[in-house]
Amino acid sequence: QQQRNLDNIVSQHPRISGGKKSKRELCASSELEVKNTSPMSEQDSGILDVEDEDEDEEVPGAQDLVDFSPVYRCLHIYSVLGARETFESYYRKQRRKQARLVLQPPSNMHETLDGYRKYFNQIVGFFVVEDHILHTTQGLVNRAYLDELWEMALSKTIAALRTHSSYCSDPSLVLDLKNLIVLFADTLQGYGFPVNQLFDMLLEIQDQYSETLLKKWSGVFRNILDSDNYSPIPVSNEELYKKIVGQFPFQDPELEKQPFPKKFPFSEFVPKVYNQIKEFIYACLKFSEDLHLSSTEVDDMIRKSTNLLLTRTLSNCLQNVIKRKNVGLTELVQIIINTTHLEKSCKFLEEFITNITNVLPETVHTTKLYGTTTFKDARHAAEEEIYTNLNQKIDQFLQLADYDWMALEPGSRASDYLVDLIGFLRSTFAVFTHLPGEVDVHSTMSGKVAQTACMSACKHLSTSLLQLLLEAEVRQLTLGALQQFNLDVEECERECRVTP
Repeated sequence: QQQRNLDNIVSQHPRISGGKKSKRELCASSELEVKNTSPMSEQDSGILDVEDEDEDEEVPGAQDLVDFSPVYRCLHIYSVLGARETFESYYRKQRRKQARLVLQPPSNMHETLDGYRKYFNQIVGFFVVEDHILHTTQGLVNRAYLDELWEMALSKTIAALRTHSSYCSDPSLVLDLKNLIVLFADTLQGYGFPVNQLFDMLLEIQDQYSETLLKKWSGVFRNILDSDNYSPIPVSNEELYKKIVGQFPFQDPELEKQPFPKKFPFSEFVPKVYNQIKEFIYACLKFSEDLHLSSTEVDDMIRKSTNLLLTRTLSNCLQNVIKRKNVGLTELVQIIINTTHLEKSCKFLEEFITNITNVLPETVHTTKLYGTTTFKDARHAAEEEIYTNLNQKIDQFLQLADYDWMALEPGSRASDYLVDLIGFLRSTFAVFTHLPGEVDVHSTMSGKVAQTACMSACKHLSTSLLQLLLEAEVRQLTLGALQQFNLDVEECERECRVTP
């Protein structure tokens, strides 16, 4: 751990950057790390690998922390008595039993990082002691015995970690656990033990880490969408304008020319969601550190996780908002605008990932960020909801229709319910003028949504009016009733002609 944190220690204390460190200095810096309580500094194993250290660099090793003299004395006595093999057999048998105890994790290990730390420290301590015995006793233990013990330890450790890590739902704890496992693996690798299986298992834990992140960001997105006012963001001065543009990649020369106060076309959830996607990418990157992965593997991992965030987590949150009972037409129109801007921003997310991993998107086998379809799907769902809501409103007005099918004379004008319905539709279609038309994509979108909504409403109204005539209860019709009905149909036609 001190090797890993060397850069931090040097940057904080330039005066000790040169020359060898004494034991006192190392202990002081170690205490400093613990007091800082950074994620890395909490993971002190208490035992340092000194095999590769220079002889004049005083660092505490196994011989400084453990009194080995009883073992040496017993070995000497048994050797003098001619029963060395008896002691060797006894020692190995007892140590195997102790190994099994050390490898038994506590039942609540998954609850805190300290539980994992103690578990790893026990295992590291056991094998550091055995390694020291291997190098100082000439045969009390041998490499084959140690390799056999390590194989058993590796399988039991991995099984325990798989079980306990699966209970963890806090991404911060999973990330701290990963850092502990890396320190654990690197330390034992320094003593010559193979640790590839531990790094393979870390890739499994990465999948679980991704799942915990997705759950966390599901709550983040829900809060953002629930607290949004679904109104364009107003800006009163240049400072506020630059702040929003700094948070979200947006360029509109026409809007820039407009005097203050002015409004962005999107609501606040656009820059907030965009920045949370970037935060998620950073969180994914943290796990890949120190796993000895290539840039392509890191890039692939980040893109796959980001695709899941978009297609599953964010998509579900958006769909829930769109399908809410109390969602209004204005909100649905704003969602269409917002998702259009977020879809356009995805190319900047691609660049963001590329800048982090230095892997170009066109590289062979690179995972593509296909999650952008999330915003198309949400927009289509919002459009469908608009058409459905309009038709439901039309049905409510039609329930007020009260035709006297036996009337002798028609009225002088269209029916009141139809006049009210047309007034509602006129004000409703005015909402679509809020769709910005300065940018081509918005102009196209505005025309498409408004046109389709108008056609859908007219078709539904036409079908419903015809159904009024064909109802089973209508047994007889007078010419006066038909003329009144005709007045209503002509009113609909007139409105369609004057509505652009």
